[in-house]
Amino acid sequence: MSYRSAIYRGDVLHERLRPKKHRLKYTVFSLLLDLDELDDLDRDIAIFGYNRWAPVSFYDADHGPTTGEALRPWAETQMREAGLAPDGGPIRLLCYPRLFGYVFNPISVFFCYRRDETLSAILYEVCNTYCERHTYVIPVADSNREAIRQSCEKSHYVSPFIAMEASYRFHILPPGERVKILIRQEDSAGPLLFASFLAKRSALCGRALAACLARFPLMTFKIVAAIHWEALRMWAKGFPVFSHNPAPAPVASSLGSSRIEKT
Repeated sequence: MSYRSAIYRGDVLHERLRPKKHRLKYTVFSLLLDLDELDDLDRDIAIFGYNRWAPVSFYDADHGPTTGEALRPWAETQMREAGLAPDGGPIRLLCYPRLFGYVFNPISVFFCYRRDETLSAILYEVCNTYCERHTYVIPVADSNREAIRQSCEKSHYVSPFIAMEASYRFHILPPGERVKILIRQEDSAGPLLFASFLAKRSALCGRALAACLARFPLMTFKIVAAIHWEALRMWAKGFPVFSHNPAPAPVASSLGSSRIEKT
């Protein structure tokens, strides 16, 4: 059976521009999960579990309101609050799965489509290591463009080396044969950080998923270890540190904007 869900394998790149140079790059795999296919994936792929333990699994409680409720109603509520009218079209989530019961997603991206498969909105769910998450809900202004450009003000503490007074600019090539997520973070002095995920699609099946698990069995641990290792390196380089103030609520959202550009 073929699914709209898929595997995306590629590279994560972070490049800090100021006040000093700092760069990291590592290879990962993500799953693009069509929320309407989760029960089928659970039934058909032996090593995949939906809301249950398996070598590779996905739990609703890892995303959205973190209550364990189904994610489609939550995502549609976010869209309505942004002034959109979801029509029951597909919602597909690009994220890391749980591997052997453990996951950490610095960012997960919900691609919300209309029934005609045009994009209506993109939801960027950003998590920090303080168990806080913020979802930036951004309508898609022109779904006929191949690449989508969006922006929002920073509302969520992520890195101890970046102040809260900043903004994000997103450049997105939605999932197809490839996916591209480019994020430029800026402050009043200009570009501060570039981050990207560039990956190639492969079909989601038991054999392909087992191959990814064999290639990246400790991926989640690698991601969390890398976050702390790179933080130590940046601290040693003398990057200024900005303290964390607890968010008013551990789960929140805000509205961003799409930008129609000539280039």
